[in-house]
Amino acid sequence: MGTHESRVAQGSEERTGGTARRALLGAAVLGAGGAVLGLSGTAKAAGAAEVARAAEAAGRGGGGLKSLPVPTVIGHRGASGYRPEHTFGSYQLALDLGADIVEAGDLVPTRDGHLVCRHEPEIGGTTDVAAHPEFADRKTTKVIDGVSTTGWFTEDFTLAELKRLRAVERIPANRPHNTLYDGRWEIPTFEEVLRWQDEQTRRRGRQVWIYPETKHPTYFRKLGLGLEERVAKLLRKYGKDKRNSPVVLQSFEPTSIERLNKLVDNPLVVLLSGAGSRPYDFVEAGDPRTVADLITPKGLREIAGYAQGIGPTLDLVIPKDANGRLTKPTTLVADAHKVGLILHPYTMRNENPFLPAEFRKGTDADAYGDAFGAFQAYFATGIDGVFTDNPDTGVLARDAFVNG
Repeated sequence: MGTHESRVAQGSEERTGGTARRALLGAAVLGAGGAVLGLSGTAKAAGAAEVARAAEAAGRGGGGLKSLPVPTVIGHRGASGYRPEHTFGSYQLALDLGADIVEAGDLVPTRDGHLVCRHEPEIGGTTDVAAHPEFADRKTTKVIDGVSTTGWFTEDFTLAELKRLRAVERIPANRPHNTLYDGRWEIPTFEEVLRWQDEQTRRRGRQVWIYPETKHPTYFRKLGLGLEERVAKLLRKYGKDKRNSPVVLQSFEPTSIERLNKLVDNPLVVLLSGAGSRPYDFVEAGDPRTVADLITPKGLREIAGYAQGIGPTLDLVIPKDANGRLTKPTTLVADAHKVGLILHPYTMRNENPFLPAEFRKGTDADAYGDAFGAFQAYFATGIDGVFTDNPDTGVLARDAFVNG
């Protein structure tokens, strides 16, 4: 990927406590999403030059990651706290609510090789596929990354077949209000997202960023459906494969990021799960290292050789005790910054079950707790951005944090 983009201090006035904020890789949660109903003629790209002119007119053209606010607010699967995730309804709303980046795509393939945006290849929980009797015989059990899963899988459907389905809310127990929007949007393709990004950039007069993820790349490569080459081909087609392109790529498998590093020049981020977990590509290769090894100074230096950032779980930034309360922050932020990596941890949500215990209010599973307090606690560690299902809450929390 060449040399790392320099990290830019934004001045102590942007942080309480006097610690300079860094402005490098910005948030890019592929979110927002105007009407999908299928991207029509108005959603087609009008050409890279026109998009670049719109971004430049807004003073953002050519700025790359340095043009993004810090802490960056990344719309997790769009504005998934308010709309079914990975739909153009969710993506569009994320932009409307102020997200700096939209996480448009956990990318999984169809049987005929197209990339679509779903949280997992199993779509029984995120679409109405179970209500389609013509697909009843597609239900099956597969082992993905060592876990047996029963349901319907994108790789068993053509794109035309998937387009007959509609998205539904994934966690209705926590978000019953989102079920109002079940069935309103179809499954977007990655190519549609790239066109939508250009359309939104033109309409809003500012550069729109996205943050796609390669999902289960080892599993799909063994099926002959390699993800990285397909991602790179589409990015090249739309002129978005450069160092300053407004597309940040992420994966839980370090070797997927290493492969992308050889194919494109985009900013790259390694996602990190629990400390005791092992990336599945490590499991397949017999590599005994765990995430705990990757977040040591040595492991972070290695990641910095092929990526620009890490996306750790929030618990790697501030662990919780046995009662679910926050304890003392780790040295991960400082250690990562020391080797030039930015940090975009995941995932901030407003509902009680997802918040540290001291920020919960009541016991209702769908009730909001003190999300603002939790945001402040995590921002105070010096993270460069955060994934959130509620971009509006994140933006307001950032404003309060930056302005002291």
